[in-house]
Amino acid sequence: MEPKFRIPLGDWVEVGLDWLTSTFDAFFVFIRSVFVGAYDGLDWLLTAPPYWAVILVFAAIAWWVSGWKLGVGTALSFLVIVGVNQWSNAMDTLALVVIATVVAVAVSIPLGIWAASSNRASGVIKPILDFMQTMPAMVYLIPALVMFRVGVVPGIIATIIFSMAPGVRFTELGIRGVDKEVVEAGHAFGSSPGKILGQIQLPLARPTIMAGVNQVIMLSLSMVVIAGMVGAGGLGGDVVASLSRIDAGLGFEAGIAVVILAIFLDRVTASFGANTTGGRSKSA
Repeated sequence: MEPKFRIPLGDWVEVGLDWLTSTFDAFFVFIRSVFVGAYDGLDWLLTAPPYWAVILVFAAIAWWVSGWKLGVGTALSFLVIVGVNQWSNAMDTLALVVIATVVAVAVSIPLGIWAASSNRASGVIKPILDFMQTMPAMVYLIPALVMFRVGVVPGIIATIIFSMAPGVRFTELGIRGVDKEVVEAGHAFGSSPGKILGQIQLPLARPTIMAGVNQVIMLSLSMVVIAGMVGAGGLGGDVVASLSRIDAGLGFEAGIAVVILAIFLDRVTASFGANTTGGRSKSA
């Protein structure tokens, strides 16, 4: 038996979106221009040089943060991407992931600090994060398409919303996990709350925060295919094309390129967090 009433939630959402797009159209155009400019610039930086030069830079970064094994593995892995003719798409995807990650981290870390410093703020932020993480990722594309039109920007916006939750949670967890006696010692020596945060809490919480950044990157990469559905291109575009054509070969080539990017970013960020921890231990 069907209920005799219906909550017009969908109608309210549509009315709200119509109001947003009509009221803040100039703002959305500005945001779109900023993201398009940042994406085009970073994409040009990754694709304009010869592929071997970019691979050498990536390998050098991996060698610096972890050692020669990761450096050599990085070079060989990216040569596989070149070998399957996915270099340009992989760099497009990397540009999207980097921009989305930078914005997500820039928003999530301050929110995590705020949540760690206020139980009331934490109580408000946590349900919002739960909503962001459990809402199907494709749902974010609908309002993003309405506000920013087809292209790379809706993919970036949806990726930011979907991926920023771990950054907030891990930042709050890391700061709340700092030994209270160390914080009380800072207060005893007359340190201001800003100094305690910058010189005690954040350095000690850095490994946990870096783990959150790592998760933000991984979730950003998981959105690649969904971003490809709204015209973001890159590896996600090829995966979507392979689905429409039932082309298993193309799908596997694009998929292995995503895996290589994920492993590279995961190992580099994890090694960077481990190195910063080790450096503090040695200095202590």
